[in-house]
Amino acid sequence: MSEACSSLVGVGRTDRLLTEAEIAAVLDRGLASLPLNGARVTVLIPDGTRTAPMPMMFRLLNERIAPRARQVRYLIALGTHGPMPEPAIERLVGVTADERAHRWPNVEIHNHMWENPATFAEVGRLEADEIQRISEGRLRLEVPVRVNRMAVECDHVLICGPVFPHEVVGFSGGSKYFFPGIGGPEVINFTHWLGALITCRRIIGTKATPVREAIERAAALIPTPRIAMCMVVQGDGLAGVWVGESRAAWSAAADLSAQLHIRWMPHPFHTVLSVMPEMYDDLWTGAKGMYKLEPVVADGGELIIYAPHITEVSYTHGRILDEIGYHVRDYFLKQWDRFSHYPWGVLAHSTHLRGEGTFEGGVERPRIRVTLATGIPEARCRRVGLGWRDPASIRPEDFAGREDEGVLLVPHAGEHLYRLESERRPPATAAP
Repeated sequence: MSEACSSLVGVGRTDRLLTEAEIAAVLDRGLASLPLNGARVTVLIPDGTRTAPMPMMFRLLNERIAPRARQVRYLIALGTHGPMPEPAIERLVGVTADERAHRWPNVEIHNHMWENPATFAEVGRLEADEIQRISEGRLRLEVPVRVNRMAVECDHVLICGPVFPHEVVGFSGGSKYFFPGIGGPEVINFTHWLGALITCRRIIGTKATPVREAIERAAALIPTPRIAMCMVVQGDGLAGVWVGESRAAWSAAADLSAQLHIRWMPHPFHTVLSVMPEMYDDLWTGAKGMYKLEPVVADGGELIIYAPHITEVSYTHGRILDEIGYHVRDYFLKQWDRFSHYPWGVLAHSTHLRGEGTFEGGVERPRIRVTLATGIPEARCRRVGLGWRDPASIRPEDFAGREDEGVLLVPHAGEHLYRLESERRPPATAAP
């Protein structure tokens, strides 16, 4: 792996938000030594399903790199999310296309076109022996490493994104903007299924995980010099930002995220209402309302995803999910010949939303019940193996203030991880 610089600069606070002047000072110091004059720069940024002050960051970055660089291409790290239309992109970065063209004529914004094979360049392979070691014996296969050509056909890559607890890798951010952000399906499917094998409940909110190691190994094959700008979001602003070598910047941000984005609860709850904001426009993204709350749902309890605005299971993978449904991990493992040909990343999503459970003697027993109170029709919810409730029958305020009764209301769910006080000392690596 080639890093554009080795020093790390940054600041993090737990008592207040950073001022724009503090953020700008970190960017000034972190970017000052980069040889950007006349360079082609690719900046990886999140899509609209991640909370971050991207209009401010877009402006601050352009003020510092656009006058020096020959070309600046922002690449939206979609993973396998749907492409963002132009109005959504304008909201994401806070300026219109005309304003961009007038103020920064050398700045472009692109969706990662993950469905087009011509998008990718192969930069190497993860060998079977290495994958067996990284996965702690769970998997053995060779994986080609492909990445969007814009990250190879340039002089520098800047990663600019937030860090949150994450269901597949432990904490998002850093090299995750390569895989799955702008990576090929092979690494995406392998890493997501590895996370599913470990289980979401064990891996989420843990820094050192086999999935993180696999992603870092794949990123090491990309020859382009790069640095990361890792943000820790709090409300509408930033509590922290670090600029420098990608793994170091991510690690510092993940430490602060663990302090600010994990909420410790004294006991489990038999009923949890997870209220999803409108930035999650299908169940594929809105499932974070399950991932981040499963650890505090009591055995046999119910988690309700409340999102009347969601009317689709997945805009990109809905057909496959209609075929396979939502199931616990062992449902697939013990019928692997039946399911192994499906995209492993979709299988992983299925297990993450369904949660832990068993499959013995042909009988599936999930640990908890997952109920959708969305705009998805009842028949489809039942068909994919999830519960259904009419969202019109729910008033979120009726769930408020009832923690002592075992009822938890979580407004604006999806980014904060809830865990039990008994897990206050999580293991250094994901449990086997």
